[in-house]
Amino acid sequence: MTTRMWKKLVWVGAGLWLSLVMNLVSVAGQAQGGKSVTVKGFVIDSACTFKNHLKKPISPECAEKCARAGSPLVILTEDGSIYLPISGEMPAAGQNDRLMEYAGHRVTVTGTAYTEGGSRAIVIEKIEMVKGS
Repeated sequence: MTTRMWKKLVWVGAGLWLSLVMNLVSVAGQAQGGKSVTVKGFVIDSACTFKNHLKKPISPECAEKCARAGSPLVILTEDGSIYLPISGEMPAAGQNDRLMEYAGHRVTVTGTAYTEGGSRAIVIEKIEMVKGS
């Protein structure tokens, strides 16, 4: 094999290696990544959204009572989407304590959203109560 052929072979190999590395980086980013979103909706207990088909909480007291009994609080958006608040750290921790002051109220939430198997989850970065709710 000539020197020229070896150089071509090295360049082709380097190109293939670079392509492989870039694909692995892309796949790793997709597995870790979520999408930055801002959503508006009600903080409501999950049982009421599924079993009772509520579009908004009956009252803050009702949402708090269910949450204190162990029902996970979720964000029910205006379009009917449900976001399960999740921890951004591992080991993961429940988010009810963080959401309790907002239970039964309309909020604006900014965070990183994830989808898996038709479900939505959000790591909350910022949450604010909507005035008048």
